[in-house]
Amino acid sequence: MKKLLIYISFVSAITLAGCTKNFDSLNNDPTRASAANFDPNLLLPTAELGYLSAIQGYAGPLLFQSMWIQTFANAEYPSYYSNGDKYVASGNILTYEASTWNNAYSAASNAYEIQNLTKDNDALSNLRGIALIVELMNFQAVTDTYGDCPYSQALQAKNGISLPVYDKQQDIYTSMLSRLDSVLSTLDVSKAKPTNDVIYSGDIAKWKKFGYSLMLRMAMRLTKADAATAQKYAEKAYAGGTFASNDDNAYITYDHADGYSNGNTSALQVPEDFSQVRWGKLLITLLKASADPRLGVIAEVPKQGTSNNLNESLDGDHTLANQVGMPNGYDQNGGSTDISTEPNYPGTSPADPSISGDKAFVVGKYSRPTTAVYVRDLNTPGFIFTYAETELLLAEAAVRGWSVGSSASVHYANGLSAAIQSYGTFNAAGTISSTVADAYAAVATLDVSSTTNSLAQINTQYWITSGTLFDFSEAWSNWRRSGYPVLTPVNYTGNFTGGTIPRREQYPSSEATNNPANLKAAVANLSGGDLRTSKVWWDQ
Repeated sequence: MKKLLIYISFVSAITLAGCTKNFDSLNNDPTRASAANFDPNLLLPTAELGYLSAIQGYAGPLLFQSMWIQTFANAEYPSYYSNGDKYVASGNILTYEASTWNNAYSAASNAYEIQNLTKDNDALSNLRGIALIVELMNFQAVTDTYGDCPYSQALQAKNGISLPVYDKQQDIYTSMLSRLDSVLSTLDVSKAKPTNDVIYSGDIAKWKKFGYSLMLRMAMRLTKADAATAQKYAEKAYAGGTFASNDDNAYITYDHADGYSNGNTSALQVPEDFSQVRWGKLLITLLKASADPRLGVIAEVPKQGTSNNLNESLDGDHTLANQVGMPNGYDQNGGSTDISTEPNYPGTSPADPSISGDKAFVVGKYSRPTTAVYVRDLNTPGFIFTYAETELLLAEAAVRGWSVGSSASVHYANGLSAAIQSYGTFNAAGTISSTVADAYAAVATLDVSSTTNSLAQINTQYWITSGTLFDFSEAWSNWRRSGYPVLTPVNYTGNFTGGTIPRREQYPSSEATNNPANLKAAVANLSGGDLRTSKVWWDQ
């Protein structure tokens, strides 16, 4: 069990500033913490958890990316989910939009400080190497979300750099891949394991596999922007050894009793979120059409009426034929965009006659995430990266003719079966046996009739897998990179993209005050400026 034990009282006092001049007291007094008076292992869980804080819940991905890529839908307006479902700004959009930036830089700063505290201690070289891996995965979250960002001068407030330049994304990726390549060879199973590691409990062999899997993910981002570099590092990652089974999956199991909860689960326990957030139309349509065994596990239709739709302790109907996905871009306001006007609207869920005063529920016949799998337990694990995703990326690499061992068909089957079995990590209610998963993968084989068909199928499966494991940031990034599945954008009145799916988040508004000159230079490098429709470098 990967149990979250975070020594936060001291850690919170020494967290470094991410990238602006809003840095805390440690930056002004570099003698406060040192390797002589502080165990750097205590910073590791905070850095690891910080990554999930950057990609979960109201940090943005649940409100934005989950619906930009149409994994989820929400037929309300106005609502804070309008940011995602309709591309219409809510009152707190700037706060939500800054959260991935702030949380990822905070996590990276803790990882960076571990490296500072261990730089002269060879006995802690494994801890130092793991800290760099954690730092890099947080930088990837930032640059994938916003584009150019502080990197080479980031985290340096302690050294007097409080106004860091924004590095070009191409340079960031070049550096990240090189640094990752260099550090993985330093991980040594014969040396001391880190303590307080809430991902792998100090297992160095698994950290090496994670590092190479992260290298693969970074490499595949570059397939359109720099295919040669993508191939080089994808092949290097495979040769180094990526994930070999679901036992290698990177995730953190939360410890709600000590105050640490899954951000997605916490959000979905809010009554409005729980009752209104539904699986998207395309997702359910695809799973239903292919008789995918996941559908009956991840989706349920609530029992009728408003009271039952609000009851988190009440299980829904898992019958495959009854599952219906909700289209994006609708409301419940009675006009031309009312959900009831949608051609395939399944009808209002009638009031439950056994409940006094109950009322009908407008969206009650649409499928929601299975409560027992995703919502009830605040200790629900948060996924960072999975074997299924690595195998699907390797399948694409094989389609492109790169040297990654097995054929695309074999990697695809491995990825599909592993994905189907991954939901048991959430809890027992999500368990699907290897027998069922393997049997399905043996039938739902990769279409190899053309490169286009293969790429579409692989990346659609990646979209399904990452989205239903609630890694919405990754699902969005890979969709932007690959273009699959083909999505129909929403064009709701007053939207902020002119009816196109957002390609990035805007820079935090605080940067205009804290680091204006460097922000201005970064914005000038964006085609179209600091807009949600502008594309980051690898999104070509």
